Amino acid sequence: MRISSIAKSITAGLAAGATAAVTAMQDSTLTTGEGVTIALAILGAWGITWAVPNKQPSAGA
Repeated sequence: MRISSIAKSITAGLAAGATAAVTAMQDSTLTTGEGVTIALAILGAWGITWAVPNKQPSAGA
């Protein structure tokens, strides 16, 4: 199965954003700083995942 870099990036961004959002909502309020943290988590995950290339399949697989 081949997964594109875009699909990996979107999945990583959703996971990072959801994790940051759950942590931020522990007190049932969302501050501006927490919103910025969520946005930076998503953007960081997208950037890092996009920059790392997919592993090339081996010849025997």
